[in-house]
Amino acid sequence: MRLKLHEESDALYIRLSDHTVVESAELRPGLIADFDGAGHLVALQLVQVSEQAGCAVQLPVEVVG
Repeated sequence: MRLKLHEESDALYIRLSDHTVVESAELRPGLIADFDGAGHLVALQLVQVSEQAGCAVQLPVEVVG
């Protein structure tokens, strides 16, 4: 899993696999899911992440499990 925080655009990109993205869908305003050719979830993007979190988002992120 890879995380990228784009501070200028206030977006957090969470990449779950290296599969090629062939389709994207906005699940709700500010949450976009990317899927591969088999329909498996490849990545999630949260836009305006600071607003959605209610505070400024900073990396590093602690990954547990």
